[in-house]
Amino acid sequence: MTDFTRFFIPSYFIIFFTVSFVGISYKVARQIGKNPNVLPKDGSAYGLVGLYFKIILFALFIYVMFFSFFPEDISSAFKISFLENITVRYIGFIVMILALIWVFTAQIQMKNSWRIGIDNTTKTELVTHGLFRYSRNPIFLGMTISLVGFFLVIPTVIALMFLLIGSILMQIQIRLEEEYLMKEQGQIYKAYKNRVKRMFGLY
Repeated sequence: MTDFTRFFIPSYFIIFFTVSFVGISYKVARQIGKNPNVLPKDGSAYGLVGLYFKIILFALFIYVMFFSFFPEDISSAFKISFLENITVRYIGFIVMILALIWVFTAQIQMKNSWRIGIDNTTKTELVTHGLFRYSRNPIFLGMTISLVGFFLVIPTVIALMFLLIGSILMQIQIRLEEEYLMKEQGQIYKAYKNRVKRMFGLY
């Protein structure tokens, strides 16, 4: 199982980032004629959120790469022992795979409205079909679930920190996007917001 986990974890995140960020961004860029990554690089509060996102993603990548070379050392460092059993790990694998499929599906359904950040220069179509009928933020929901699965596969304090910090940053980003959409879409977004939960179910 250790050998499989050692192979699965880095492969999963390479596929996740390649398909869900690089691949879809390249596809949309060709269709709209510009880079869909519109996160600011200035000293604003929003720019700081974008910077923290990049730092967390880079740290996660480094952690995963270390795990691929030193699985025993990484999985035993700051371990949360009561979660370390085969059933929990299998659940984690399944959760991660489902999260990847969920995120990729939501991105495809967004079509040319896909952006990394808030695009202040182009008014994009409000997507309300597909997975967006059940969650206003299915991509962020899928990313959060992916980190939950990662934590279940590697139940360490460090993996938990990635989950908590990543979730906080995503929640900040979600609220920034909601403010922007309320200004841009007005009553259309307000009606959608009243009909569909921010993430899923009761939330």
